[in-house]
Amino acid sequence: MSESGITVEFAPGLHVFVGAGLRGGAAPVRVDGTSTLGHVVESLGVPLTEVGALLVDGRPVTPAHIPGAGESIEVRAVVRPQPNPEPLRFLLDIHLGTLARRLRLLGLDAAYENPDIGDAALATRSATEHRILLSRDRGLLRRRELFAGAYIYSHRPPEQLDDVLTRFDPPLSPWTRCTTCNGLLHPTTPPPNTHCPTCDQTYWQGAHHPRLAAIVTHALTKVTRATE
Repeated sequence: MSESGITVEFAPGLHVFVGAGLRGGAAPVRVDGTSTLGHVVESLGVPLTEVGALLVDGRPVTPAHIPGAGESIEVRAVVRPQPNPEPLRFLLDIHLGTLARRLRLLGLDAAYENPDIGDAALATRSATEHRILLSRDRGLLRRRELFAGAYIYSHRPPEQLDDVLTRFDPPLSPWTRCTTCNGLLHPTTPPPNTHCPTCDQTYWQGAHHPRLAAIVTHALTKVTRATE
């Protein structure tokens, strides 16, 4: 199999995924003439979930493009906010439990598997339920059967939440979903308590309410489609 050279330039937002030699602008990369551009990009460390436009000599191509000798490749980061499926549903891996609870606090459909069900089962659930898989596991995000995915760039929950909100700009409906099981809440009598008929959890404004209210208030400043 013969090999030939191309140049690849990654957007600054993607530098977290690539080696130091690929962070200084266009860099030479060897290709075999048969692998797709999507395969080349992922082999260099970038999950396709994080890629926006792919340009070859200035023209847009798909990940199925076979790069040829002498081509100049530009790999751009996904746009923010990105176009999203409707309804917008998430699936989070075992390491993102706090983020899952915060998304639910904001009224977002955020499924979360605990204990861990494994990468294959997570990818299958993403595909069958049309859920966007959120993860910090690059290998998991490369699985072909995923419906969609997104890398979570921080290990800190407040920054993780900001990451999701600025990327997806989801419509928010705070205090409407159970943070324990993801079910929809119903008002109780007398108000203002709410109850989850799925897991029988009851919510009221206890000592923790100001902290949760601060998370909600902050989140509402991050999106453009918030609804009370």
